[in-house]
Amino acid sequence: MRHRPDAVLFDGQGIAHPRGLGLASHLGLWLGLPSVGCAKSRLCGEADEPPAAPGGWAPLTFEGRTVGAAVRTKAACRPLFVSPGHLIGQEAAIGLVLDCCRGYRLPEPTRLAHLLVNEARRAGL
Repeated sequence: MRHRPDAVLFDGQGIAHPRGLGLASHLGLWLGLPSVGCAKSRLCGEADEPPAAPGGWAPLTFEGRTVGAAVRTKAACRPLFVSPGHLIGQEAAIGLVLDCCRGYRLPEPTRLAHLLVNEARRAGL
């Protein structure tokens, strides 16, 4: 990479992990960068259904503390589970994910990575 990123989004969990240190937390700590976990499914904790409008969110709590949020990124779609990883707070993590959504359920960085991996699989790489 030519430039150091301002933050990193991971398709996984941040602090919304049974041990409090998911993939986004671990790699953010190792890289020394702000990191956010943005997962398609909930690993731990409980959250109410977020409001139906894009941008709506509900706190995700685990063992009495808030560890992330269920975030609606697109109308009529299941929410994503966003959790801070390292060097970022919950509201900033939610804001980053919402800023990266371009009309799809997934944020653009993770959506494009997913498409690239599927293309490589089809090519037999």
